[in-house]
Amino acid sequence: METGSEAVKRNFILQQGFPDPPLESCPPQYSALVFQPRVVGLLLLLGIILQEPGVFFALGGLLWWSAIFPRLNPFDALYNWLRSRRPGRVALSAAPGPRRFAQGMAGTFALAIAVLLLLGWRVTAIVLQCMFAAAVAALAFGGFCLGSFVFHLIRGRGGFAVRTLPWARGAGPLSEASEGGSSS
Repeated sequence: METGSEAVKRNFILQQGFPDPPLESCPPQYSALVFQPRVVGLLLLLGIILQEPGVFFALGGLLWWSAIFPRLNPFDALYNWLRSRRPGRVALSAAPGPRRFAQGMAGTFALAIAVLLLLGWRVTAIVLQCMFAAAVAALAFGGFCLGSFVFHLIRGRGGFAVRTLPWARGAGPLSEASEGGSSS
């Protein structure tokens, strides 16, 4: 039987576009997948404190690089180098479509913030920073990825997207096949 915490982790893994994991692999896979948003959160916090466009340009570039070249994702490479060799850990592979879409969406937020700061539109930049920070916090600590959720909605898999929400419990098997979609 799946506990609430295990359901959140499983739902997150599925929302990211990965196959339904065995129950025992959920904790290490979830831990690996939230490494990137936690690092992004630290870089975002640095950018918010400094209000420096360069930090946001760098963050946006890294996120877009990760979305366009998933096999060359620097966050995944760092995780695999630092942590995946430990017992009980999993190595990260190239991101599926929902995760790449989320990376591109986050990269777009970061680049928009950088441009707004360059233009001197501080209030608008701060509003976007707050929205970005809320999304990263929900991702890093709550098991909800707005970008992946939006990806599934755009692809016409609204039912699947709703069943992968962190608070969705006991919804039965989560499969994209039941939504008429396929994995990207």
